[in-house]
Amino acid sequence: MEKETRKIIGNPALLMIDPQKGIYRSPAKDVEASVDALERVLLAARKAGMPVIFFQEIHRKEMVDYGRELDGTENIHCLEGSEYIDIIDRLQPIDGEYTNIKRRYSCFFGTDLDILLRGLNIQTLIIGGYYTDVCVHYTAVDAHQHDYYIRVVHDGCRGSSDEAHEASLNAITYLQHASKTNSDEMVPLIEAWGSAKKTSV
Repeated sequence: MEKETRKIIGNPALLMIDPQKGIYRSPAKDVEASVDALERVLLAARKAGMPVIFFQEIHRKEMVDYGRELDGTENIHCLEGSEYIDIIDRLQPIDGEYTNIKRRYSCFFGTDLDILLRGLNIQTLIIGGYYTDVCVHYTAVDAHQHDYYIRVVHDGCRGSSDEAHEASLNAITYLQHASKTNSDEMVPLIEAWGSAKKTSV
C-alpha cells in the first residue's frame, strides 16, 4: 500500500488545542515561537475559509472532575475562574469559529467533537497546541482511531519537556507518517486549498 503524502485530504479543519495563558507558567520552552507558528496557521485558515475549532481544558472549582489526572506529575491546573484558562490574546476565536470545553486530555473524550467534525464533513485535522505529550498526543491518537487524517504542526506545539515533546511527535508519526508537518509547510497547503475551494464554487 502506497504511503500517504503530506497534503490536505478532503475537507480540513484547524484544531487549536488548549492555547491557554497557563502555558506561559509551564515548564515548556520557547512558548512564544510556538504561538507565532499557531498564529500563522490560524490566519491562513481564516483567510482560506477553513473551519477553526478551539478547545480549552477547564475544571470545575469544586475539583470534582479531575478524575485520575492528579495521580501523576500534574498539579491542580485549569481551574474555572482562573485567568490562566483564558485563550492567549493573539489566538482568540472570532465569530463563526467553534469553541469547546473539555474535562480530560483528549478533545474527543466526553465532548461532541466527532459529531461536529462529521457535521462539517471533515476528513483532515490540522492540529496544534499544548502540551504535545498530553492533550495533543491523546487527541491525535483518538483522531487516528476515528479515521481522520492528522497533520500536527510541530512548531505550533510545546511539551512538558523537550524529551516528552519529541517522543510524542515520534509516536504520532508512527501512526501516520504524513502527520509530521510545520507552519512553513502547512501555510502554503492551506492557501492552496483555499484557492482551489474558491475556484470550485
